[in-house]
Amino acid sequence: MKFVSWNVNGIRAILKKDALDPMLDELKPDVLCMQETKAHREQVDLDLPDYIEYWNSAERKGYSGTAIFTKKQPEAIFLDFPDKIVDKYDLKDEYGDTNSEGRVLALEFKDYFIATVYTPNSKSDLTRISMREKNWDRAWLEYMKKLEAKKPVLFCGDLNVAHNEIDLAQPKQNVGKHGFTYEERAGFSNLVEAGFVDTFRHFNPEVTGAYSWWSNFAQSRSRNVGWRIDYWMVSRSIVDKVSNPAIHANLMGSDHCPVSIEFKP
Repeated sequence: MKFVSWNVNGIRAILKKDALDPMLDELKPDVLCMQETKAHREQVDLDLPDYIEYWNSAERKGYSGTAIFTKKQPEAIFLDFPDKIVDKYDLKDEYGDTNSEGRVLALEFKDYFIATVYTPNSKSDLTRISMREKNWDRAWLEYMKKLEAKKPVLFCGDLNVAHNEIDLAQPKQNVGKHGFTYEERAGFSNLVEAGFVDTFRHFNPEVTGAYSWWSNFAQSRSRNVGWRIDYWMVSRSIVDKVSNPAIHANLMGSDHCPVSIEFKP
């Protein structure tokens, strides 16, 4: 099975650019996870007869949001964080309630869960770094471990962090800046230490120049001055069922590109 994740930076935008069909034709995903859909379903003219659609849109229109398109019917669908996790962690700040922004969506299948996430950006002035470090990242890890207690988990999405220096083109210039702070990187390390495997880096430990997001400034994409902040991560117990993790920088339409894995349940 082919699983694809893509921060589309607006599903209506990629449809207007005719960027969705080329991706579907090339990658042929069995499951397609999207982040930053920026739309409610009724706002989108979309016909994908081969897929069952699940959307988690932000209360605020034109903002954030996730979706999963699957060829296989799931057993259960989960939107947002569970109430117990919401009660435990303060997911609200001066910018709003992150748990009302459609950032978390999970599907349960017979032998595994698939979850997708659009992690809040800590902001260029780091005004959201405290909420990110002390609340969101911890809530996400706890949620994934809660699911994993039942069956293995595959999760994907825009985690808004480059883990190590190899994961961005200009690490020295970006140390301490949003997306490459100690706090954000430590949050990612906590996921790894808890047993979730970064599939691309697991199979490609020394590959450089592999990025999934590029700034719109200074021709960053054409010069490949990018960051790897989009991931497929899996429970360690099923990493042997994963193969061919890939970053599809050739597929245009967003400032992010799709990332994929193959999985044999």
